[in-house]
Amino acid sequence: MIRRLVLTNVRNHATLTLPPAPGFVLLTGPNGAGKTNVLEAVSLLAPGRGLRRSSLGEIARRDGPGGFGVAATLDNETEIATGALAGAPERRVVRINGASAAANTLAEWLSVLWLTPAMDRLFVEPASERRRFLDRLTLALAPAHATETSRYEAAMRARNKLLAEPYPDPEWLSALETQMAQHGTAVATARAETVAALSGRLDRARDGDFPRASLTLEGWSDDAAALLDALRAGRARDTAAGRTLVGPHRADLLVRHLDKDIAAAQASTGEQKALLLAIVLAHADLVAERRSQSPILLLDEVAAHLDPDRRAALFARLAHHQQVWMTGTEPALFAAIGEDATRIALG
Repeated sequence: MIRRLVLTNVRNHATLTLPPAPGFVLLTGPNGAGKTNVLEAVSLLAPGRGLRRSSLGEIARRDGPGGFGVAATLDNETEIATGALAGAPERRVVRINGASAAANTLAEWLSVLWLTPAMDRLFVEPASERRRFLDRLTLALAPAHATETSRYEAAMRARNKLLAEPYPDPEWLSALETQMAQHGTAVATARAETVAALSGRLDRARDGDFPRASLTLEGWSDDAAALLDALRAGRARDTAAGRTLVGPHRADLLVRHLDKDIAAAQASTGEQKALLLAIVLAHADLVAERRSQSPILLLDEVAAHLDPDRRAALFARLAHHQQVWMTGTEPALFAAIGEDATRIALG
């Protein structure tokens, strides 16, 4: 968990130092106070672009000197930091105990999961949004997933670029396709294992507080030879399309509301929110079980959209996790949480 968090020139925060304790970290304040900005800063302590998927330049304070920094001291005294320098606003810098590191290595130190109001439409958004959500879940269980995904996507971009040339080098094309098959198989395997493990966990979590969900991964299987053959056979088609049309980057996560036997996309907005919560809670328990390390949970404005009974059920389910950051406009939303929570008023 995070024991100390320091923000420098992050969004509306010129400087902000927070001393979060174990358990609930409750951020309250009016709209525009910067509550979500703090959650975004925490999300940047994991691989990826954070919970808003913003560019680094957008995260830096508008009237600041350029660049920004997020630094954290973990409970094991490890110091991790990330940000961008004023002279290179779109180049991400990561340091572990003062030494430079790759962003993907952050997954070895922290597992961070989040739910935001923007994710309420996850089940009706394009498949790419659900893949991104699934990859975040997978990363918490398999830290190497970020590296495999990055290498697969890099090889795919290089292949697409090569196919656009008048006379692409066949040997280089074959080499790129071999890389795609190798890393794509690792990506597909990790996703499939996550879906299987999470499905088992969801099946056991029948407490009645949240709807039961079933998960299915649709798309490419984890067969390297078949993927390699499909890539070679599809060169002409991919050239015409200007992109690669087969592979794990075309997969989709399908979710069903089991109690009503309908696709999640057909459920009400409130039911979709509850389904998402059920998945994230089950996954957090799974990560704690598999890695002996609870993920840090970032829940933005979640409590405000739940009725009092389900809100109490949510707090009860979260009580055993190491660190849960939550935001809300009113402290009253968190009245059911004990006095040992870290309560921070912003604005």
